[in-house]
Amino acid sequence: MATKAELREGYGDTNGVRLHYVEAGEGPLVVLLHGFPEFWYSWRNQIDPLTEAGFRVVAPDMRGYNLSDKPPGVKAYDTDLLAADIAGLIRERGAERAFLVGHDWGAGVAWVTAMNHPDVVEKLAILNVPHPRRMLEGLRTFRQLRKSWYMFFFQIPWLPERSERLGRHRFFRQAFEDAKPGAFPKEDVDRYVEAWEQPGALTATINYYRAAFRDTPRQVEARIKPVNAPTRVIWGEKDRYIGRELADPPRADVPNLDQVFRLPNASHWVQHDEPERVSELLIEFFTQP
Repeated sequence: MATKAELREGYGDTNGVRLHYVEAGEGPLVVLLHGFPEFWYSWRNQIDPLTEAGFRVVAPDMRGYNLSDKPPGVKAYDTDLLAADIAGLIRERGAERAFLVGHDWGAGVAWVTAMNHPDVVEKLAILNVPHPRRMLEGLRTFRQLRKSWYMFFFQIPWLPERSERLGRHRFFRQAFEDAKPGAFPKEDVDRYVEAWEQPGALTATINYYRAAFRDTPRQVEARIKPVNAPTRVIWGEKDRYIGRELADPPRADVPNLDQVFRLPNASHWVQHDEPERVSELLIEFFTQP
């Protein structure tokens, strides 16, 4: 593991679920939200720099992942519920507000947390997931629909899970293949496999996608609220899942946008491909007035 900081493992009760997390350091709270198909270990390269910069880091397994609760049913993975989990976890860890960072699905949840629970978000950092309005725009284009084919496959009941089990997690493993060489060494992928094989984890993590497609575009638009927290976007330009044209959030929806940093040599797995640069950008953003 890349992390040298002393990790404190724990469980927090929030919004009717119990979330497993790791915690390190002392100081202002930074909450790191992983994406699909990862877990807290997604942030192994950022924990040390953030703690050394004087922050307390909490990296949870979001509901459905690894050692956190996996409630049954698709409705249990609605983004409003996922956001309420994070707002509750921030308070459970004894903080009124936190610097919130999200990648992939974690970024999707971070956007909604900043919309629904603005009182708990000091600043927001988003890695390689568009603002919800931009994502809706993207899904109206053939270019993005082609990139997002797997989201539609995940809508089929039970078949994606069965395919993953029979294929020894082939699709989940292949998701990392566009990362830079060495970004996901075998010993790290083995850690992910352990998380995927937790009872109920496959269905729970795929249910994120199923729940997202339960709302019509009009219903999604109706739930969008302004994000008033200062916001920084970090974007790996070689993302094979999401078009680079979707990186910039709408200014009307994110009036306090700090900057969009585009990393031309990084893939969707930007914090793995360029861990030092991502850590620098987070620390710079969180420490500036």
